[in-house]
Amino acid sequence: MKEFIQILRRFVPPYKKYLVLSIIFNILAAFLTLFSFAVIIPILEMLFKVKEAVYHYMTLEDGSLKDVVFNNFYYYTQVAVEQWGQASTLALLAALLVVMTALKTGVTYLASYFVIPMRSGIVRDIRNFVYDKIVTLPISFFTSERKGDVMARMSGDVAEIENSIMASLDMMFKNPVMIIVCLATMIFISWQLTLFVLVLLPIAGLAMGRIGKRLKRKSLRGQNQWGLLMSNIEETLGGLRIIKAFNAEDKVRSRFHRENEVFYDLSNKIARRQALAHPMSEFLGTCAIAIVLWFGGSLILNGYSSMNAASFIYYMVIFYSIINPAKDLSKAMYSIQKGLASMERIDKILSADNPIKDPAKPVEINQLKGHIRYNDVSFSYGQNPVLQDINLDIPAGSTVALVGQSGSGKSTLADLLPRFYDVKKGEITIDGVDIRDLKVHDLRSFMGNVNQEAILFNDTFYNNITFGVKEATMEQVIEAAKIANAHQFIEESEHGYQTNVGDRGCRLSGGQRQRVSIARAILKNPPVLILDEATSALDSESEKLVQQALDRLMKNRTTLVIAHRLSTIKNADLICVLHEGRIVERGTHDELLAIPGGYYRHLVDMQKF
Repeated sequence: MKEFIQILRRFVPPYKKYLVLSIIFNILAAFLTLFSFAVIIPILEMLFKVKEAVYHYMTLEDGSLKDVVFNNFYYYTQVAVEQWGQASTLALLAALLVVMTALKTGVTYLASYFVIPMRSGIVRDIRNFVYDKIVTLPISFFTSERKGDVMARMSGDVAEIENSIMASLDMMFKNPVMIIVCLATMIFISWQLTLFVLVLLPIAGLAMGRIGKRLKRKSLRGQNQWGLLMSNIEETLGGLRIIKAFNAEDKVRSRFHRENEVFYDLSNKIARRQALAHPMSEFLGTCAIAIVLWFGGSLILNGYSSMNAASFIYYMVIFYSIINPAKDLSKAMYSIQKGLASMERIDKILSADNPIKDPAKPVEINQLKGHIRYNDVSFSYGQNPVLQDINLDIPAGSTVALVGQSGSGKSTLADLLPRFYDVKKGEITIDGVDIRDLKVHDLRSFMGNVNQEAILFNDTFYNNITFGVKEATMEQVIEAAKIANAHQFIEESEHGYQTNVGDRGCRLSGGQRQRVSIARAILKNPPVLILDEATSALDSESEKLVQQALDRLMKNRTTLVIAHRLSTIKNADLICVLHEGRIVERGTHDELLAIPGGYYRHLVDMQKF
């Protein structure tokens, strides 16, 4: 319950007015329910002659509020019987019962009507918060998390919160009000018997609560297993070509079936425990009614209570009206326990710390020249050092190439520049300013990226090229596409620049995807450019076209190039050779070739054939 209240404190404040209105109408519904039940008493006592008495009109000076209310209700009923007869009075009371019920159902609907925007709004807000957090989290977070599991938290877990916690909001605000109003009325009728009831009900609640806690634990395991299934599906879809190429269908099928079987078993246990809520609450409720019936009846029969038979029946009717809200409340608690397990998984994303933070007093650079320096930079993933004591000076407008074997730290060195990761030791400066003293948004706005895998979105050519650029004219987009050697094939497509490129650009060849991503970088017009093996996955003809586009893009820009194909970096102003996280050689192409037995020369010799 404590966790549920914390969720309400976090997400309910924007919807306070809906909550207040819902509670007001729930209180009205509770009182109208009691008044409609009260009509039963004179039917029992007067119309069927259970009690023969003559009533006179009373004021508050003649007795307590309780005595005045009951006496005057009987008085007006007695007057109606005398004037119109028993049958007409019965019809009048029945009509009154219908009116009271109509009012009760009307305000009950209004209570639900006002809670719905709050319920839907909280789910919408949770979805927005999770998505916003995912977008702002650093890349390092997703290297340790499965993408499929993150997707499961955004879809399955949020849906579970909607179906359990949010679906129970109405019951959580309606039923306690009904229970409190009924208990207050029961105390009003007989405080002795109600005291006995208040001892009895928590015992039943304790039994229900213990089962609910177990449900939360199993639900957490179930949601984790669902995340594993989603990861499996995501990996299968992403690697379908390899699975088919290696005839591994049976292997992935058996793995998925095995994990799905575990989820099936957990789902059964969760559903069975949840299904136990209604029968158990009904059984405990019936036991409570039987005990109260026995105890209250004994008090009346032995003369220890001031209640008469009709009042006791009314008391039991009110007590019975508590049982259904109590059962619904117990079912809601079960659902909430299940939803809390999902909320716990979502909170792992919402509470994740982002180490890439803006400084308290950021430095502003209006015109960036692009002079970059790495000063004694070291970096590690966990305990494994990736870069050690890197010193590198990249003058504004120059091109520096990074080469070396796989795992030597080239991509990591480039990723430190836009602060995808932060250095563990040393500093990186741009125009003499430590990049950690700049706003992350400002820093990245100075940079353009072209990666080995051209990342395109399932959208049009136009929207992919203008991605991240707020205001761009069609003429600027076409000019960028022409510089990138992309204009011709875009124009020849079905709808030109409004043609959809498909999921991750699947309708395009590798060279076409790469040229679209270069056009995107050209349109951004950044002073600093990072090229991460932009031509390594292309055929010779595509490479030539892409290289021409890159040469145009690199003009008058500070460029950091990561390359495996050494033919593409011959003209770089400086080539740095990395080996096991250190720069072991640096110089121009000709200077490095002149070093006998050098690392660079060895790489060139390997590629000559």
